[in-house]
Amino acid sequence: MLQGEMWDAEVAQSYDSPGTGMFAPEVLGPTVDRLVELAGGGRALEFAIGTGRVAVPLAERGVPVSGIELSEPMIGQLRTKADEAAIPVVVGDMATARVPGEFQLVYLVYNTISNLLTQAEQVACFRNAARHLAPGGRFVVELWVPEVRKLPPGQQAVVWESATAAGYIGLDTYDVLRQQVVSHHFHFDAGAGREARLFRSPHRYIWPSELDLMAELAGMTLESRHADWTGEEFTAESRSHVSVCRTADVL
Repeated sequence: MLQGEMWDAEVAQSYDSPGTGMFAPEVLGPTVDRLVELAGGGRALEFAIGTGRVAVPLAERGVPVSGIELSEPMIGQLRTKADEAAIPVVVGDMATARVPGEFQLVYLVYNTISNLLTQAEQVACFRNAARHLAPGGRFVVELWVPEVRKLPPGQQAVVWESATAAGYIGLDTYDVLRQQVVSHHFHFDAGAGREARLFRSPHRYIWPSELDLMAELAGMTLESRHADWTGEEFTAESRSHVSVCRTADVL
């Protein structure tokens, strides 16, 4: 299944979870705060803008935001919150699509760069970000750290969340030879039958050092890396990172 087909109307309509999960204030608030700071009063471009989870509150904070999005149903959900004049969106692949103008900030949140399933596509995404950035502009990537240390010999899956009382189990299956992961999201309905619904999403995971090389290939350098949006120190035990890459002050 192609990525654009995976994010269909059914997924788009059920994507938002206001006040909970990735929409919880303690998750979304620090994200928007940091992006406002990094935009520095300039324009921002979100790759894979989705339903506007981040773009809408960022625009409400006074940052001019544009977007690129492959899924038209996801854009349809965004349009219930903000029209084209407020947040313009180009339909297309974040590795190749172009948006008019120059930006101080390009950002990719919540592991979305891993939706590009080859190293070549991910490098192209970095280069596309660089093409949109003004001199001294920043490309921000939020990404999880592969949990391959949890895989004993012969085991291919890691359960990363088990909340059976809440009706959810999340696990990843790894192909370590090809750096491929499939995330499995099991949702259980309430009641005696506990019928399960399964949503799968394929990914290509990126090591932090590999991400730094992608930035270098695109003419950017790593400016900072933290474990989260609040600036927590990134360590060997961190499960995710927020990496800020910057273009040269003069191109």
